[in-house]
Amino acid sequence: MTAAPTRRATAADAAAIARVHIASREATMPYLPPRKRSDAQVEAWVRDVVLPGSAVWVAELDGRVVGYAAVRGDTLDALYLLAEVRRRGIGSALLAAAKAHRSQGLDLFVFQKNTDARAFYLRHGFTVTATRDGSDTMEREPDLAMRWTPVTKGTRTVG
Repeated sequence: MTAAPTRRATAADAAAIARVHIASREATMPYLPPRKRSDAQVEAWVRDVVLPGSAVWVAELDGRVVGYAAVRGDTLDALYLLAEVRRRGIGSALLAAAKAHRSQGLDLFVFQKNTDARAFYLRHGFTVTATRDGSDTMEREPDLAMRWTPVTKGTRTVG
């Protein structure tokens, strides 16, 4: 199946990215504590913090944003998809954009309970570098630190 096209996000995407962020977390991470921020607050966070401080890509289907990825520094801060578009190559396309942006390597954190995401990242060459107890996260959920380091063969990098 062909993945949705990806493109760099713009300020005009803030509301759509916020909708994806909220819907994805609610559908795929029911173990998280109840959300404390309103939709408007999440949209403001995307507009005022995520977009200006990160490299962000969106994936679209039929003109609608269905996923996004955000890289800040060497860290993949976010990769979220609407639940109904998972397992169509969209997450892989967004991750490929993030890897191309940080071709020297990429770090991320994933909740230990998020077994689907953990398996996804392992399939895409990430390895676990640390296990954390969650005491320093807003959600207070134990997580894993993971890293992707490209494999260099000759003069070509394999991701």
